[in-house]
Amino acid sequence: MRAVLDRQVEAWNRGDLEGFMAGYWSSPDLVFQSGATVTRGWQATLDRYRQRYQAEGREMGRLRFEDLDVQVLCADAALVRGRWHLTMKDGSQPNGLFTLLLRRLGSEWRIVHDHTSS
Repeated sequence: MRAVLDRQVEAWNRGDLEGFMAGYWSSPDLVFQSGATVTRGWQATLDRYRQRYQAEGREMGRLRFEDLDVQVLCADAALVRGRWHLTMKDGSQPNGLFTLLLRRLGSEWRIVHDHTSS
């Protein structure tokens, strides 16, 4: 499960949103909640990230995750809580909390539900 998050950080910091999204369940049933918005589906979530971080005048910054707490719920499900931090070119550091539900889908762990706050 931590490897999924490590790969996401590496992809993000390369500017590779598709690689970052590889950690998510590629399904219309994926749920991403942030603020007062609920986004459903892998493609809609990718589109949301693109609009927020790759649109003209936007930047992705450097991502890191901290304070990870992994709770295995059963053989094919786990809850991960932690903090996300971005470091932007102007020195600002947006950050927040997240809770992820990961499921083992075949031989791979994937995020099926993401609740992120700032």
